[in-house]
Amino acid sequence: MSRRALLRGTAIGAGAVTLPSLLTACGSGPGGDGKTIHLGSNSSDPVPKKAFADAFAAYEKQSKEGRKVKVNTVDHNTFQENINRYLQGRPDDVFMWFAGYRMQFFAKKGLLHDISDNWSGYEGFSPALKAQSTGEDGKQYLTPYYYYPWAVFHRKSVFRQYGYQAPKTLDEYIALARQMQKDKLVPIAFCDKDGWPAMGTFDYINMRTNGYEFHKNLMAGQEAWTDKRVKQVFETWRSLLPYCQPGANGRTWQEAATSLQRKEAGMAVFGLQHPGAQFPQAEQEDLDFFPFPVIDPEHGQDAVEAPIDGFLLAKKSKNLKNDKVMESAKDLLKWLATGEAEDIYLAGDPSNIAVSDRADTSKYTAIQKKAVELVSGAKQISQFLDRDTRPDFSSVVMIPAIQSFINNPKDVDGLVNDIERQKKTIFASD
Repeated sequence: MSRRALLRGTAIGAGAVTLPSLLTACGSGPGGDGKTIHLGSNSSDPVPKKAFADAFAAYEKQSKEGRKVKVNTVDHNTFQENINRYLQGRPDDVFMWFAGYRMQFFAKKGLLHDISDNWSGYEGFSPALKAQSTGEDGKQYLTPYYYYPWAVFHRKSVFRQYGYQAPKTLDEYIALARQMQKDKLVPIAFCDKDGWPAMGTFDYINMRTNGYEFHKNLMAGQEAWTDKRVKQVFETWRSLLPYCQPGANGRTWQEAATSLQRKEAGMAVFGLQHPGAQFPQAEQEDLDFFPFPVIDPEHGQDAVEAPIDGFLLAKKSKNLKNDKVMESAKDLLKWLATGEAEDIYLAGDPSNIAVSDRADTSKYTAIQKKAVELVSGAKQISQFLDRDTRPDFSSVVMIPAIQSFINNPKDVDGLVNDIERQKKTIFASD
């Protein structure tokens, strides 16, 4: 199946259940033994996959009822691009997904189970976390597990070797990129084969130029993409492209992170977990970051992208019609909401930050502590472009639009006109 066909699949409505799904739940039939919980995972990379396996094994060990977690792991991008078909077809009982708008969208479609009863017993979550786990109807649907901030990552040893200083403004950022070119480095590792990595750069340029409120309204379909403020975002981005790795649309995020790890590239705009997953354990302490630089002093570095990941219950899971399976699934979520569960996961994957204040942060690495400071000092926190807007708009419109811009950044007017035209159609569909 072509990538275009995959992307098209995310926009299909209720009729999607008649189509063959790339995401097939591993349930053996309604109910099963009542003690087996089928869980859909998008953590296909080795480090988080093992860390989750450790967490689920710990849950099974402490379960007095002998409950088991059977994991159905699917490639991350395949999972993300086909989530509509998955949830409307034969989903697992529990699945991994995102907080905020992307969760609210599926809750509104009636594809998630209300877990407000679980939340009445949760401890250690801030009001902000609860808000990010709440649907438009005021009910809770997500059990948050971790978050990870986006920033500009680099190697300490490379900055030390060449005498580089972390830039604070866009002008300083460009000056540093020029110097890296002179030093025979690729200034900015860059990728977008997966469709979403470059969205982080767009978001930061937008929030630094126009502020968080404009970002939020633009993602909600309440601002025009033809607005001069959006055009300015693309114009600024165009000025950065000469310092980015060429051929980004053919490069995966793993490959871009590896170029940073190999000291071929000097910087990369990523989430904490992305370079963290590609750096060997012995090199983790050499990884560092600085906040995306200031563009307009009015907005400074107020906003930080810090996506929250967690667990949800799929409404169309046939197994969950069995009361015993539902009880088991909710029991798993209750355990995953504990600091103990987060401690076990983060011991195997230190590239994320615990959401529960009951988690043990004493073993945090220097970069984890720095990430906590970055997020705690933010005035606004965004969830990322593909999480702050409708999934069909993100997949069908913005992925190809950004990839088109990367290939041909000259026709900004044509680009934003095309985005706005499609946006009107999609946001009018409700």
